[in-house]
Amino acid sequence: MKDQVLIRKILFIAIFMSISACLQVFQQYFFYWRPVFWGEAWRIWTSHWVHVGWIHYLLNMIGLACLPFIFPYVRIRYMVYLLLLLPLLISLSFYYIFPFIEAYAGLSGVLHGMYIALAIYFLKYEQERKFALLVLAAVCGKIIWENIFGELDTAQMIGSPVLIEAHLAGAIWGGVISIIYLFVRHFKQKMRHN
Repeated sequence: MKDQVLIRKILFIAIFMSISACLQVFQQYFFYWRPVFWGEAWRIWTSHWVHVGWIHYLLNMIGLACLPFIFPYVRIRYMVYLLLLLPLLISLSFYYIFPFIEAYAGLSGVLHGMYIALAIYFLKYEQERKFALLVLAAVCGKIIWENIFGELDTAQMIGSPVLIEAHLAGAIWGGVISIIYLFVRHFKQKMRHN
């Protein structure tokens, strides 16, 4: 049974990597571009699935591929929800909160959100709590560092400026999504017992 779950997770990651790679070929039609935000609404999601280059793509796909191994009990559907909700919320944040952002491509904001969301979710499990706290501390520490001292020299590696606002927005929305999910789940369980 565990092998089947692992194979499904690997297959899910491979499918997402393939979709992202296909979009990468026609990147100019999929990145976030503020002037066409409402006219080409698909960019709200696809901008987070394309990258500024193949090195950027590879780095983000490694970050995504690590998730099911860092959080081995994560369900694929929860990852799918996050891969659909976080791009929407981050793109809306760019448009309404960070209007100076004209263009964006990359999964890093979504990844920050996914790591935060999963760490908060797994705090409820005693055997996972210490590691979840470590992940929370690491991601929050990185975001604080970026906002005080600037990005961590990733720009040279990917050949483009790093948009730390995406990391911040992703982390905030990841936390909000996870807290809402846990609250709703707790409320439903309470209603069942009454």
